[in-house]
Amino acid sequence: MNPNHTGADNIRAAFAQAQAEGRAAFMPYQMLGHPTLDASPQIIQALAESGADLFELGLPFSDPLADGPVIQAAGQRALDNGVTVERCLAMVSELRAALPQIPFCLMGYINPLLAYGLARFVVDAAAAGADGLIVPDLPPDEPEAEELIALCRQHGLASVFLLAPTSTAHRIELGVARSQGFVYLVSVAGITGARERLPDDLAAFVQRVRREVQRQSPAAPLYLAVGFGISTPALSAQVARIADGVIVGSALVKLAEQGDDPVPTVAGFAAELARAARHRPGVSPG
Repeated sequence: MNPNHTGADNIRAAFAQAQAEGRAAFMPYQMLGHPTLDASPQIIQALAESGADLFELGLPFSDPLADGPVIQAAGQRALDNGVTVERCLAMVSELRAALPQIPFCLMGYINPLLAYGLARFVVDAAAAGADGLIVPDLPPDEPEAEELIALCRQHGLASVFLLAPTSTAHRIELGVARSQGFVYLVSVAGITGARERLPDDLAAFVQRVRREVQRQSPAAPLYLAVGFGISTPALSAQVARIADGVIVGSALVKLAEQGDDPVPTVAGFAAELARAARHRPGVSPG
């Protein structure tokens, strides 16, 4: 990556490259340190080879309110493996050396970040090679959000906020204004987890947020990625028709726990998800 580019620049470049190729960006999620300290980086590197455009890398936490049973269990397993915030940042640094071109967005809850120290965390995350930060239990209108946004922008990290179908017009306006690179759209009002189908009103929700992006007309493009519940290539293709990015978590995390060598299985399924995300018409960002 260009050392003169910010994390938001790198994230936008990944989405723009995918869009230029007529597809949605594929963004897999993995819990750092799961299922083992050795297997975790191997799985992430295999996902990169299977078509990942950027990553959401989870920091384990004992009380992950937004996560379903699969990711909750993965986080506990990582904690049992001795994973700490410091160890996660060390893993990011190692992964950055192995994967110099792919953006990393860290996903972590606010309590561990406050315990670590917000300023210290942002500085150390940027130094490790992270590009963005997603804090699912920190709404964009909280005082801590303003502090975190300022720190992220000072150190070149993109702040990414979540919006849900239940988000008010004011919350959507604020989430768009305070996100950089992309906005994380939650497909359902609930926790993470594989689902058999997506809500009928998902396209309308995506369009509602896209209209707000277009209204604000930011100087740099702001892309829309959809996560929560995407568990099959068919659902990946469905999301790719309406959004700029497809985020897949629980389905891949569950596979990572299975068998003595889960790497080939995870990589194979990820390749199917990435191929499915190519089935989309061109959609310009806001």
